[in-house]
Parts: sequence; C-alpha cells; structure tokens
Amino acid sequence: METAEDIKKMVKEKYSEIALSEKDQNLSSCCGSSCCTTEVSNIMTEDYSNLMGYTPDADLGLGCGLPTQFAKIKKGDVVIDLGSGAGNDCFIARAETGETGKVIGIDMTEAMIDRARVNAEKFGFNNVEFRLGEIESLPLSSDMADVIVSNCVLNLVPDKRKAFLEIYRVLKPGGHFSISDIVLVGALPIKILQAAEMYTGCVAGAMAKDEYLSLIHELNFENISLQKEKLITIPDDIFSSYLTVDEIKDFKESGTGIYSITVYGEKPGESCCNKETCCN
Repeated sequence: METAEDIKKMVKEKYSEIALSEKDQNLSSCCGSSCCTTEVSNIMTEDYSNLMGYTPDADLGLGCGLPTQFAKIKKGDVVIDLGSGAGNDCFIARAETGETGKVIGIDMTEAMIDRARVNAEKFGFNNVEFRLGEIESLPLSSDMADVIVSNCVLNLVPDKRKAFLEIYRVLKPGGHFSISDIVLVGALPIKILQAAEMYTGCVAGAMAKDEYLSLIHELNFENISLQKEKLITIPDDIFSSYLTVDEIKDFKESGTGIYSITVYGEKPGESCCNKETCCN
C-alpha cells in the first residue's frame, strides 16, 4: 500500500469526483468506489429519509450507518461531524441540537466543503459551518464538543490512533462520540488490501474489529458500547476484478466478515492522567 500521503491524495481525488456527481451515480458505487456493481447501493448505505432534518440534496449515499440516530444529541449541544461530505449528518444533527446549538463539519476535500456550504446557505442553516481539515489534525479547539459523529470515514484515515486522540482532545470532559465505520473479523486477501479502489471504497482500510475497539479502550474512553452491527456482503462481481473464482471461494470459506458497526464512547468527566490523552 502507498504512504499515508499517497493514500490521502488518492482519497481526496476520489471524493472530489464524488462531490461533483449526483447521488444516483454514487449509489452505483461501494461507498463511493468505482470498483462496484450498479446493484451495490444497499450494501453499506442506510436510509436517512425518516430522520428529522434529512436533506436529500446533502445525501450522497456514502455512509455505512446512522450515527446521528444513536448520538444522544441534546438541544444546545455543539456537534462535530468528521468527514462531513455534502452535509447530510450535519443537517440531521442540526435538527437535534436546534437553533441554540452549533454543528461543525470537517472534511479534507475542498469540493465537499464547497458543496456542503452551498447546501447550508440554500436552506438557511446559519448555525452549521464547514471547515477544511484532516481528522488527524482537527482545526478545532480542545474541550469544545459535546458530541462527535462520523459516518464511514475513519477507515479512510491512515493513522487511526491519531484520529481517536484528536477526538479525545476536542470532546469536552463528559462528551461522547457515536461513530459508524467498517471493521473486519478475519483477514482480507492481499490483492484486496493492495487495491486502491477497495481502499477508497471503505474496505481495504478497515481495521480488525477487536483492534478497533481495543484502541478506543486504550485511549481512556469510557462506557464504550456497540450501538449497531451489520454484516456487509460484497457481491462476487466486485471481487472478480481482483480475485479468481477459486480465490473468491477461498475467501468466502475463510470466515472473514466485513461489518458496519456504530460504536459509542465517552470522554471521562473528571481529570485523568493518561500520558497520551491527558496532562500533555
């Protein structure tokens, strides 16, 4: 696999392309990846249409969960969305936090930021803003967020430890996150891991589920729980671009599972002294 900077460049290019397209084009992709069948629209995406604040113009069909549905957002909360895309989860969060709250979306792709800002202005969402930045180095002050959400984005971040350290830093003491992401049980074939399209498609960059949850525990988050878990089935015609028929059969028999999870965690409300997350 490429270096971290190569990966970021690849992701930016792909999601810039997506930002300039329409939802029906993205739904013919695997989390925005051009690797996939036109019948893959229901593999990872969830139906937002029944949630208060849903804005179709901001829904590019790129998520793998409904983190805002589980995020326990209250009126007046400051909510941060990591990897905010065209603004879909931000606008759902805005409906929860109300006019007295504030929502900030962070995305590293300029075209996504531009599209989200157009959407916010179009609908007069004055308490929603979008900032260009990377999750590993958030353009945000420490201890300022009540809630952090993210939808199928952290798997695209090369340094996930650094990303969760930033989440910890930005959350207020007692604040919490609800994050939907892709994780693995078992191992992917090397040809899949090395495929750029499968990385931007939210598969090849996924961590092992146990490792993902262990990382969150290691960084001093509390009351960690899985709010939702769903097995993702990738159609054979996607894998056939990288694997032979026999290799696909071996993969299916290996017991490896690709899962969408929504995980919840809290930053401790009292002072701590974890050398990585406190007392710096």
